[in-house]
Amino acid sequence: MSALKKNSKRTAVVLIPVIAALLVALTLWIWWGNTTVGLSEYTVCGAPKGFSGFRIAHVSDLHNAEMGDGNERLLNVLREAEPDLIAITGDLIDSRHTDIGIALRFAAEAVGIAPCCYVPGNHEARTSEYAELAEGLTDLGVTVLTNTSISIELSGCSITVMGIDDPSFQTNYMFDNDAAVTEEKLRSIRPNGYTVLLTHRPELFDVYESFGIDLVLAGHAHGGQIRLPFVGGLIAPDQGIFPKYDSGLYIRNGTHMLVSRGIGNSLFPFRINNRPEVILTELRYG
Repeated sequence: MSALKKNSKRTAVVLIPVIAALLVALTLWIWWGNTTVGLSEYTVCGAPKGFSGFRIAHVSDLHNAEMGDGNERLLNVLREAEPDLIAITGDLIDSRHTDIGIALRFAAEAVGIAPCCYVPGNHEARTSEYAELAEGLTDLGVTVLTNTSISIELSGCSITVMGIDDPSFQTNYMFDNDAAVTEEKLRSIRPNGYTVLLTHRPELFDVYESFGIDLVLAGHAHGGQIRLPFVGGLIAPDQGIFPKYDSGLYIRNGTHMLVSRGIGNSLFPFRINNRPEVILTELRYG
């Protein structure tokens, strides 16, 4: 046997287990990155003095996912965060395989951790079971904010928490003017004082900023589904390739927007380099 053939055999013997080990490691990494939940923490200044230290846990895009039995891993993250308010910004269910039971079981536990506010997303707009879901959430004590607001008072100060439902409740999801519909919703609520807006759609940031909203909590982008190092998300609904608003904090003219990467998946069945998350926002005075 020639020396060249012997060297080729030795190379193959070395490379095969190395490649196999890399594939196993990659598989485990992707599995871990789709079945565990992280906590991303942010601080936002400008709140009334009495709300300095007020903590909002933000959950988005559950899509019927179950992180552990009864979503226990997700609930444990919320318990450890010790929030004063839990904000749920849409797509609790998935219109392609709707199971409102998963959403309601999660909500039943979440309300025992902190008061919960919820707005529906585009997947709720697509299913005939949304009315049943909204009624079930209300019965559990979740505040369903559909184009309305509540006031929270603390230490002699107050903030307004607003919520708008997804534009696709009123428009064609693919073709109509979502910005105009959203503007009309916000005009009907009339932001007052320090305002936190719960919404599903981050791509409408220009609209939220034009109304002077102080803090916007949104989801929908799924973190860009596949996250590329030094680049960010690859693709997001209503934003396309390399979305502008895919994850984290965006600030413009005093409006802060936090976009959650969400928990579950929908059309694309898994995430890459894009771990599910709960966002914890602590308000600060000044």
